[in-house]
Amino acid sequence: MIYGNSALFDASALHRQSARGPAATIRTPRSTDGAKVWSLIGATDALDDNSLYCNLLQTTHFASTCAIAEQDGKVAGWLSGYIPPDQPDTYFVWQVCVSEAARGQGLGRRLIGDVLARPACRSVTTLQCTITHDNEPSWGLFGGIARKLDAQMHQVEMFDRHAHFEDRHDSEYAVSIGPFSPEKVVALTSA
Repeated sequence: MIYGNSALFDASALHRQSARGPAATIRTPRSTDGAKVWSLIGATDALDDNSLYCNLLQTTHFASTCAIAEQDGKVAGWLSGYIPPDQPDTYFVWQVCVSEAARGQGLGRRLIGDVLARPACRSVTTLQCTITHDNEPSWGLFGGIARKLDAQMHQVEMFDRHAHFEDRHDSEYAVSIGPFSPEKVVALTSA
């Protein structure tokens, strides 16, 4: 379990332009989506790359807790996550990625809402992730999710820049949102 409180960034300070075009559709990934996911992540500078093999495993072994968004026939968003074996009430978000063309539509929130509404997440009442201190878009996304779920948001340092990353990566802060009522999840799925 993650404990602790600290002040978080004000998501309303992040100004976003609403993207134009048809709304993205969200579905469970298939094995043939792995390479497309890998390309989407590779095209997003702010994200850490995974191996293509990792993305293939996510789109197969972890498909029930991952999601693909498509817009205009292209992969526009990706969510990977899982339920930790020793925490059946928790969904851990590994990575959220939205293409530049699809930003500003609430797609990251909708991807998370879609997975939380699935049978695999029936027992989930807590959402967790890690975020670097300077990742304002992620703080905005998860702060907005906490508000929509009417749940508390806590953060503590989890992976230290020096001790865990040997100065190759900024420290990652563990973020925990919850507990929340499963009935609140519907607030995340609307466009």
